[in-house]
Amino acid sequence: MSNGCLLDYLRRRGKEARASTLLHMCVDVCEAMAYLEDQQFIHRDLAARNCLVDTDLTVKVSDFGMARYVLDDQYTSSAGTKFPVKWSAPEVLYYTRFSTKSDVWAFGVLMWEVYSLGKQPYEQYDNIHIAEKLMQGHRLYRPQQATESIYRVMKACWHEVAVLHPAPNPDLCLSVYVSVCLSLSLTTFSFLFLNYKHFEIAIMQGIVKTPAPNVHV
Repeated sequence: MSNGCLLDYLRRRGKEARASTLLHMCVDVCEAMAYLEDQQFIHRDLAARNCLVDTDLTVKVSDFGMARYVLDDQYTSSAGTKFPVKWSAPEVLYYTRFSTKSDVWAFGVLMWEVYSLGKQPYEQYDNIHIAEKLMQGHRLYRPQQATESIYRVMKACWHEVAVLHPAPNPDLCLSVYVSVCLSLSLTTFSFLFLNYKHFEIAIMQGIVKTPAPNVHV
């Protein structure tokens, strides 16, 4: 990919990016992850360092070395398995239990990376103390580039207890569905992609209208 990995791009040229560009980067990743979810794969290592940026700034998810095919949306690793602590949900830290929900948690951290322009998450804590802080309710702060509504999406990815959502309705645009469900925790990527041909995203100051990008895996 001509622009290298997403993390390097954000650190190198993130300050030049428009708010709409940062949002579309997150949308690209989310669509790719929705595709993986539909194919019953768990990525397990989603982070900005594992995404690539094309010439047109399309972001593609890569590095599937830790990915697993699952039949029941859950995979428990054996003891001693290594995983990226600062991108991991509490159930991964305590039980090495991976699922689409833990990928959604990592996606929230990736969103934070995008809107912080490539900062290290939990930079003030070492890996040993992350689990304790998360159990105490600590979450990443709102990056300067992120609006309150975008930060609400991040925090929805980081709810500790998964709850059920209303069944996805393809006739509802994303902005309406988000307004209904943001008080709940996000448990699936398909939540963010209810209508692939035409959708609206109203998590900025105003509404961004765009045709849905291709799946990037």
